[in-house]
Amino acid sequence: MILHENKPRAYRVLSLDGGGTRGIYTAAYLHGLLNVYARLRGVQSLDLGKGFDLIVGTSTGALVGCAAAAGVSMDKVVDLYRQHGPQIFQQPIYNDWRVIRNFIGRSRSLARGAEALEKALTGVLGEATLGSLYSQRQIAVAVPSVELSRHRAYVFKTAHLGGKRDDDYRLVDVCLATTAAPIFRSLAAVKPNDGLGVERVFADGGLWANNPVLVGLLDALRATEPSIPIEIFAMGTCPRPEGEQVSSDDLDRGLWGWKFGAKAAQLSLAAQESAFDHMARLLANELARQGRTVKVYRFPSDKVAASLLPYLDMDNATPRAMDALVNQARTDVDLTKSRCDDPNDPDGAAIRSLFMSLPENEKVQENV
Repeated sequence: MILHENKPRAYRVLSLDGGGTRGIYTAAYLHGLLNVYARLRGVQSLDLGKGFDLIVGTSTGALVGCAAAAGVSMDKVVDLYRQHGPQIFQQPIYNDWRVIRNFIGRSRSLARGAEALEKALTGVLGEATLGSLYSQRQIAVAVPSVELSRHRAYVFKTAHLGGKRDDDYRLVDVCLATTAAPIFRSLAAVKPNDGLGVERVFADGGLWANNPVLVGLLDALRATEPSIPIEIFAMGTCPRPEGEQVSSDDLDRGLWGWKFGAKAAQLSLAAQESAFDHMARLLANELARQGRTVKVYRFPSDKVAASLLPYLDMDNATPRAMDALVNQARTDVDLTKSRCDDPNDPDGAAIRSLFMSLPENEKVQENV
């Protein structure tokens, strides 16, 4: 660890939630902050991935996180959602007269969507594996998923804790595995490049860790000595305001009321996000009581505008939804920068310190 004023540098973790097509918001928000601080520091581009020791991401958060770890610029990730989102989510879940489309041809549309996603991911991540990524960039990565043969939680990992179990998995396949949301997308059959040719089937990591902050915290604790402070920067995907008043005559919801499972999935994601944040804060406080320094920062933390609500379904890939999420990201970048400039805002100060310390993007330097 690098020492500053005789204090060890904090072990930094980036934690990225899932949220389907709302991942374009995460990428656009990070792109905006990177641009703000690149201009402020008088450099052409900043390397987001290199600012962290560990990046954890679930579902669409893994797509953004793997791109950052590999040194891919966030504007390319935004373009991925814009250009390929409609092909990936070809048939949204309906609960109006169009519901018949959920039964006719949906399997074929899911298969085409999986092909579109793999093609889009390959265009951004190439053939890099978890092993080659860690060897070249020395950035740890952890990606939650679900392994279907035993219905167990599974976390794809680089070798930052010593094991090389997942070194041969392509980043593309890891992203396919963690984004394989039942109902919304096909399951993912992937195999490592180990020559054995045996496929394994995975489902979306959002089934158990849509907010992967605890995965990041546990790996950080295992990777560091007690004297090393830990800073976790957690990001959501512009989630909708959740909650509902349920009347007594709406207790017996069937398939239609649960939008054929889609509303149940959204309920699970929302409950996880709040619960895991709360548990992470409680655990950080308990660790502090025992002498360990752990800080968890969730950003941005501003409320979602009411005008954005029609565009927050996780399978809404329409151009209007993409534009609305990108515009909201721009607004939130401005609000975050204001917080960073406030000397009385400790979370803002932490975010400012992070972006002021990011290294310049070497790939850009090489091309100048």
